[in-house]
Amino acid sequence: MLEAIERVRSVTEGLTLDAFEADWQAQWLVTRGIEIISEASRHLPEELKARHTEIPWRKVADIGNKLRHEYERIAADILWKVARDELDALNEVCRRELAAIKNASDS
Repeated sequence: MLEAIERVRSVTEGLTLDAFEADWQAQWLVTRGIEIISEASRHLPEELKARHTEIPWRKVADIGNKLRHEYERIAADILWKVARDELDALNEVCRRELAAIKNASDS
């Protein structure tokens, strides 16, 4: 998930919404990244999800289906909002969980 989040961020870095809307390749890359994040979220343990209720896990999982099956109805500005505004919290949760796992294994 972290790798996909970083790749989505790198694709949108330095772009404006207008530039993103005009760049079909960037949109495709962001779409794929969000699909990967969505699918990966489905494989996280329920205990982890229960610890982080600030993440709308059902929405994270569902957006992948929307992108795969309703792609013609997903506007670039929606992809932009997800990429630029909604991945930060998920990124933070993933990093905290990995750090906790590492700390536990170091003990």
